[in-house]
Amino acid sequence: MNNNYELYKVFYWAAKTGSLTQAARVLYLTQPSVSYAIKQLEDSFGITLFYRNSKGVSLTQEGAILYSYIEQSQILISLAEEKMAALKNLDSGELRIGGSDSLFKHYLLPYLEDFHQQYPGIKLHLNHGTTPEIIAYLKEGRIDLGVVRMPIADSLLEVRESIQLQDCFVAGGRYAELKDAVLSLDMLLQYPVILFSRNSRARMAITELFQSYGYPLKPEIEVGSVDLLIEFARKGLGISYVTREFVAKELEEGSLFEVQLDVELPPTHVGIMIMRNMPLSTAASRFMKLVE
Repeated sequence: MNNNYELYKVFYWAAKTGSLTQAARVLYLTQPSVSYAIKQLEDSFGITLFYRNSKGVSLTQEGAILYSYIEQSQILISLAEEKMAALKNLDSGELRIGGSDSLFKHYLLPYLEDFHQQYPGIKLHLNHGTTPEIIAYLKEGRIDLGVVRMPIADSLLEVRESIQLQDCFVAGGRYAELKDAVLSLDMLLQYPVILFSRNSRARMAITELFQSYGYPLKPEIEVGSVDLLIEFARKGLGISYVTREFVAKELEEGSLFEVQLDVELPPTHVGIMIMRNMPLSTAASRFMKLVE
């Protein structure tokens, strides 16, 4: 038995108001249309649902049983409609973003602050990880979008380029003699090099660059965060490979300086990554527009 939802809707309002006329007014129908809908529903069940009286209509025992179910479904539908309206207006919902700690801190933070001020009802969930991990999170449906270093070669993903960053080697006062020097790659390797320990896009890129010149890049120290890369370089434990934009403050105040090389380090492009041909939530779409 597949009765049209509209029949149940007419039944609900007729029972709730106790009047076919009132039900017609609520549903913007004519009274004959309401009467016909009730008759269709009664015929489909082979049961009388209403008693007609001088004041309107009242439920039969069978009609009261049906109403107890229809009332629950109508409440849930109303709540669902209210929820959809709230999601559309960004009064509620969530936004799940994946990215590295450094990209969250040095790139996304102003956008996240702006988004939160505009839509305080949206809960923000930030998932930290390397580029391979963020790709996996996106494919598993754990995040709505990811902020990653490019290039990304995956037919299932769409990446929209956002900003350009420049990686570099930096050192602290212990290596002050290098401030005015230009080092070759083999000269640089005479010093302790500090790299990010995880399988990040930046780590892979600099390793490949050294290999292209015939030099294996084996760091003296590996650390688990960009903040440690910066702090270890400041303390004089070695020369760290970091993103220049992430150490702008330290370079300006002089606690770190950039080590110049005789080869050019290629820039890094950062992109916003989403699943191809998959609809975005309203919150994710609005955040994408904000960043762009």
